[in-house]
Amino acid sequence: MSDDQKMPHLRKLRAQLAAGTLSRREFVRFATLIGIAAPSAYAMARLDLLPRARAAEMPAGGTLRVGTRVKDLKTPHTYSWGAYDSNISRQVCEYLTLTDEHNVTHPYLLEKWSVSPDLKTWTLNVRKGVKWRNGRDFTADDVVWNLKQITDAAVGSSFVGLVKGYLLKDVKGADGKSTTELWDANAIEKVDDHTVRLNCREPQISVPEHLFHYPAAMLFPEDKGIFQPGAQGTGPFELVQADTGKIAVVHKVKSYWGEAAHLDAIEFVDTGDDPAAAIAALASRQIHGVISADPVQYDALKAMPHLRLYQIQSAETAVMRFKVSEKPFDDPRVRRAMKLALNPAPIIEVALRGIGTPGQHSHCSPAQPDTQPIAALGTHVDQAKKLLAEAGHPNGFETTLYVPNDLPWIPAQAQAAAEQWKQIGVTVKLNVMPGAQYWDVWTKVPFGATIWYHRPLAMMILGLGYRTGVPWNESGYSNPKFDAILTQAEGTLDMGKRRALMGELEQIMQEDGPIAQPLFRNNFTFYDKVVLGAGIHPSSYFFGNQLALQKS
Repeated sequence: MSDDQKMPHLRKLRAQLAAGTLSRREFVRFATLIGIAAPSAYAMARLDLLPRARAAEMPAGGTLRVGTRVKDLKTPHTYSWGAYDSNISRQVCEYLTLTDEHNVTHPYLLEKWSVSPDLKTWTLNVRKGVKWRNGRDFTADDVVWNLKQITDAAVGSSFVGLVKGYLLKDVKGADGKSTTELWDANAIEKVDDHTVRLNCREPQISVPEHLFHYPAAMLFPEDKGIFQPGAQGTGPFELVQADTGKIAVVHKVKSYWGEAAHLDAIEFVDTGDDPAAAIAALASRQIHGVISADPVQYDALKAMPHLRLYQIQSAETAVMRFKVSEKPFDDPRVRRAMKLALNPAPIIEVALRGIGTPGQHSHCSPAQPDTQPIAALGTHVDQAKKLLAEAGHPNGFETTLYVPNDLPWIPAQAQAAAEQWKQIGVTVKLNVMPGAQYWDVWTKVPFGATIWYHRPLAMMILGLGYRTGVPWNESGYSNPKFDAILTQAEGTLDMGKRRALMGELEQIMQEDGPIAQPLFRNNFTFYDKVVLGAGIHPSSYFFGNQLALQKS
């Protein structure tokens, strides 16, 4: 029997590719999602498999020092800093899948997966031969424990936002408040020691990508969700030191199920909120690179001859979001007026030094293949004033925008936007706060500026941030029509139909949604030229086992 006969989804993808409604790169991405191995998918699309450096060509030994922020690492399932906290823990605790810098998803702790014709039953085959550092086998029991842990509303993982549409249902908690639980007792089912089955309430195509969401790391069940020095992992390193705000250190493990790491150790050095600190550390070669550079550092780092630039288009952005339960932002006319007042081009120049692309207040980026281009909202000051007058604010209003200072380009964006809002009579005062303080209240302030990192699909962002009742819905936005269309889009394999649904979602966000979002930034970083295997992932994910240090 041919692959097309065994896999009806593959037949549909081939038809879309032949009809030209699916690009070759999109074909590869979706073929891998339904379980086709990447080399086969690339061959079907008549594309060359992207080369990777062979481990034998990489020198062994040495300690790599990278600049970053060292956040509290204790609870990976509730992390909210993918570019910081998970980049340390991911060296120790691995994921079931891996979505690479080209948005192609590969098996990782899974050997493979398959999906039923109705996209509701996902069979996950756990890789055999994987061991925890203590020598115990990694099995289906570990997968089930972790998946049940991150879907438990009491844990508070953002993973709930991704899977609520197909694995969970709304219920009333003991306190009478709305919460979620697995929609069925067998939603997450152990089949045998190396097989797990997800029995979904609704069709879903993106399960493998969801399994790489950074809070979905596989933790050792007996560690009870706590990650600290000595915690078990299946990865190529072990955590030996974790001092919040200072340094975290991982050492190469002696026995690893995959290709051994080239480096002996990695030191993650906290370079603080001041961008000058990282510049000085790179100039003096105290560190070898930074996880992600800020636009204010670009010119200084570009001028250093011992550094190499790595850059990629991404969906990273900072939304200026309105709490829809708070006046005046409870009125969609006010929210739309705030968007109509903004001109993205000068904001991109001020905040990003021009290294970015315009946003359309939809939180959906051209870097995400499921995005449907929609008409730009444009800058319309007169329309904005009219909407404010209709909403009862003919003379505008005053408000405060709360902004974290740990990423300098975000206060710069906020200041540029505040200047533009003046022309519609809205006075926006900035309360620029230390990052540690802001992130304690980021879901509570009436008007806040929040960074959102890249996700391979725009649907993932919309599910994480704007679906009713999910943990990261910082605005409190709730739109039943939006939720229904999103769930439908998540279960649609036909790219044409999915893009049409995405266009509807983007239009809702632009017209009614709770954010003003004028830009996306290109992600970039710099590493010393002695670092081999370096690169940049659109989500700023860091993979220490791919790196080595050139011998002097």
